[in-house]
Amino acid sequence: MFLPDEIRLSCLKLSTHIGVPDEERAGSQILEADVVMRVSSRFEAMQDDLTATIDYAAVAARLQQIAAEKPRCLIETLAAELADCVLKEFKAAGVSIDLRKRILPDTDHVAVRVMRGV
Repeated sequence: MFLPDEIRLSCLKLSTHIGVPDEERAGSQILEADVVMRVSSRFEAMQDDLTATIDYAAVAARLQQIAAEKPRCLIETLAAELADCVLKEFKAAGVSIDLRKRILPDTDHVAVRVMRGV
C-alpha cells in the first residue's frame, strides 16, 4: 500500500457573501482555503501529461466561481460544496479543504475542515 500523491492549493482567496446575520452576508468577504487533492496514481506514472493529473489552475478558478455564485449562512456549507466539486468535476481520489474566515474579534480566524474520499 502506498500513500497517494497530493496536489495542494494554499491560501486560495474566495470572494463570497456568507454569514449570520443577514447584515454580515450582505457584504462581500474574502475567505481562504487550503485544498489538498489526492490523485489515484503516482506522479511519475503520469508521464508529464496534464490530462493524467488534476489541473490545479482549473480547480482554483472553479472553486472561486462556486464561492461567488450565491450567498450562504455557514462556512460549513461552502466547504462541503467545494469538496463535492473537486471529487465530482476533477475526479480526485480524495480531498481535504480547510476554509478560514476572519470574523471574530480576538482571533486570527475561524476554520472548518472537510475530508472526503481516500
